[in-house]
Amino acid sequence: MSIDIGGMRIKYKDKDETFLEKHLVSKEPFGQFKAWFEEACSKKEILEPNAMCLATATKEGIPSARFVLCKGYGKEGFKFFTNYESRKSKEMDMNPNVAATFYWESLNRSVRIEGCVEKLSEEESTTYFHSRPVPSQIAACTSCQSTPIESRDVLCEKELVLEQTYMIPQKEIPKPSYWGGYLIRPKAVEFWQGQRDRLHDRIKFRRPKINEVPDGKLLHEGEDGWVYERLSP
Repeated sequence: MSIDIGGMRIKYKDKDETFLEKHLVSKEPFGQFKAWFEEACSKKEILEPNAMCLATATKEGIPSARFVLCKGYGKEGFKFFTNYESRKSKEMDMNPNVAATFYWESLNRSVRIEGCVEKLSEEESTTYFHSRPVPSQIAACTSCQSTPIESRDVLCEKELVLEQTYMIPQKEIPKPSYWGGYLIRPKAVEFWQGQRDRLHDRIKFRRPKINEVPDGKLLHEGEDGWVYERLSP
């Protein structure tokens, strides 16, 4: 059965908010991301502004994608936490090249990140683990992420045992050795602003190629070793 949904579309805001080079608040991607992220956080209709779609691939290049929550960002990159035995982690072990995308619908904005991942230190992972709500810590201990299970009852029974072990006597829950964080070190960060006429604005920051010199027309010199350029929509 084939369903035609070609006519599905929404009308963007009546007033276009163009994103021009003069609107950049920073000539490097992290300062620009901070400005857009903080604006997204101020919008009540955006429930999880830190949700990002993380794409990984096997050594052979077979891709997979899923949403994770960004738990920190700065000039070193973007942080998230997960199960080291999950499908995504196994793929990142084989192939550290990843991509991540934020999408804030009510702002008609998206941020695309391309880079490589590396594991965070055990100390940082442990500190973050114990900052999570206790039910979230128990869930991390309960689930062998991405592995087949017989039924949900298996999870519920294991969760109950852990609750009785740690919640009733209020004991500290040890971080599982198979759980921790990653840092995405970006090589490119693109900022996308949607427009009504679909002539969207795209400004991409990236590391310059060897002997590549900004000319001020197509390629502009940024800060901290970054260059930026406008892309066709």
